Amino acid sequence: MKKLMVLFILGVVFGIPEFSRGEEKQEEGLAEFTMDEVVVSATKTEEKRKDVPNAVIIMDELDIQESPAKTLGELLANELGIDWRTYGNYGGARQEIRIRGMTSKGTQVFVNGVNINSPSLGKADVGRIPLNSIERIEVVKGSGSLLYGTGAIGGTINIITKRPKRDRMDLKVSGGYGSQGTYLVSAEQGMFVTDEFGYYLTANRHKTNGFRSNSDLTQNDVSLKLVLEKSDALDISLYADYIDRKYGIPGVKPPDGTQPYFIDGTEFYNSESASLLNNGSNDDAHVALRFKGKPAEWLAYNLRGDYTYMENYFYQRYNSDGTGARSWTTNKVFGVEGNIDIKPFKGASVLVGSQYRAYDWENKNVDLDSTGTELPGTKSTTTDDLHTIGTYMEAQYRPSKYVKGLAGIRHERHSQFGTENVPLFGLVLNPFEDTAIKATHGRHFLAPTPNDLFWPKEKYRQGNPDLKPETGWHTDVTLDQGLFDNMLFLTGSYFRWDLDNRIQWTSDPDTYVYSPQNLKGYRADGVEIGMKLGPVYDFTLALDYTYLNAEEEAQEYGRETPTDTKTWNTRRATYSPEHLFRGDLSYAFTQDLTGWLTVRYVGERLWYRNESQGGGYSKTVTYTLDPYWTTDVKLEMRLFDHWLLSGQANNLFNKEYDTYMSTFYGATRPYPASGYPGAGRSVFFSLTYEY
Repeated sequence: MKKLMVLFILGVVFGIPEFSRGEEKQEEGLAEFTMDEVVVSATKTEEKRKDVPNAVIIMDELDIQESPAKTLGELLANELGIDWRTYGNYGGARQEIRIRGMTSKGTQVFVNGVNINSPSLGKADVGRIPLNSIERIEVVKGSGSLLYGTGAIGGTINIITKRPKRDRMDLKVSGGYGSQGTYLVSAEQGMFVTDEFGYYLTANRHKTNGFRSNSDLTQNDVSLKLVLEKSDALDISLYADYIDRKYGIPGVKPPDGTQPYFIDGTEFYNSESASLLNNGSNDDAHVALRFKGKPAEWLAYNLRGDYTYMENYFYQRYNSDGTGARSWTTNKVFGVEGNIDIKPFKGASVLVGSQYRAYDWENKNVDLDSTGTELPGTKSTTTDDLHTIGTYMEAQYRPSKYVKGLAGIRHERHSQFGTENVPLFGLVLNPFEDTAIKATHGRHFLAPTPNDLFWPKEKYRQGNPDLKPETGWHTDVTLDQGLFDNMLFLTGSYFRWDLDNRIQWTSDPDTYVYSPQNLKGYRADGVEIGMKLGPVYDFTLALDYTYLNAEEEAQEYGRETPTDTKTWNTRRATYSPEHLFRGDLSYAFTQDLTGWLTVRYVGERLWYRNESQGGGYSKTVTYTLDPYWTTDVKLEMRLFDHWLLSGQANNLFNKEYDTYMSTFYGATRPYPASGYPGAGRSVFFSLTYEY
């Protein structure tokens, strides 16, 4: 079988000049790779892909439309070096992105330049962002702290929403229904009202019952972009969105044989879900006003002010005795940033900028008795204010078409931790027109979040005000190669990163209280290999493979002696798979009917739990999450000129797998380790009208 696969690939590669190149598909605008694609996020200036020293991923509106992915998390998980995580794929599960094995806190996600990572958690829930609002996605891998500050240690994801086009009016209305009582209704419309002023509006309603008890979700969202294009010297845009979500939180799947459990006639858990009462909601809003322009060939500027409001509500009941708590966590963030790009002479540019961000964090909490009634005198409010000021400079110089250098530094002042100086160095070699050899080496840092520092003491959780920020370095070497007029694109990267004082929430095996701790070290090296071929004979094929060797230093309880002491040990990093594979295949059966197939493999992952053995004896136990394959398919048919009918099946073969592990807190001890199950097979059909 392996020999046949090798022969097939060799035949495809060396036979390309004889194959049909799908001219009709290219004329229709299907996406294909070029080395001259423009990237903005990597250097905050417009640069061709071959001029960017980082490894990058670029996706456009067509890539999104063609994918079988239902959410942004699934879409990004199909890309090289990216791992997608949810706590069990239930309706409202947080969809987190990990780049090259970094935690989700190490990936900063932006929508039109506005950071959507939760300040209190440090993570971005990309599942909240509707796909139909996105025009373009830029993923920049490697240290991004030079330009983006704290948290951009594994990479950045910048999502650019749709913008009105001068030459046409856009109108799209879609409705769909699928398994688990899932439905989605969406509408979008954009146009220029005058020669200079235009808008783009999107609105969605999404509802699902979920695939197990208490895994439902209801989401409503709307976004608006207003643009005023006065001239090359002045472009003004205003972006605003609002997202409202309500969802159940089912927790882990209890061990086999678990019976329904009731307290005073109220069912707390069953064989599907560890919690039937826990639930949450989110109210998120973002506003950003941006001015940009290029008043001269040697000068460009970019000014942006933004405001973020995030409120999370969490209702929790404990299975042990029925008590619980309500909490409201509110984040308000005001930010302003400005930079200028100066080109003093041919081949040289200097970017100088400054950024200010102010964070207001508030947590309100009230305890509940065994009936769910608020306990008098237990209300508490915890607040804190943080701010950061970052100033950065990045210089680039290309003395010839064969080589380009980059160097920069950021000085960041954090109100809680003082200052950090963050340098970055980059080099690009272009020995041939469609060849780019890239390298970057940069420092990065991640400050603890308000939740890490200040979470009020409660029954099973508590913050740690003595935490230190994570710091380290990221090195990346990448080769991008286009062949046969870009019909074949090959990319390969070697990367290495390290962190000191990694922050991780861990539990005490005797009290079961979770609190964040600084680990001694966290490091990894790995390889990424990817290729894209086509369209050839109406086929397009993409294959990606990532190898990751990640290790962490952590305190473990002894396994051999009945003591309560801890020792520092080096172990494979928590939840970091050594192997990730993704394959995409598309085929145009006719001019109006196209199919897509996506397969994804995730290798085994390890999880560690400190377990009390009684008599003052505790030990650290290792659990393994099994590797798994998933397969997604999609068919889309154009009806007449303006209608699209599509159907898709996700996890086609109904594979069982777990995404995370945790402890099942049943009514009595012992408390076994259990998994968050991935969703089984689901199908979805939609009908769309386009104008």
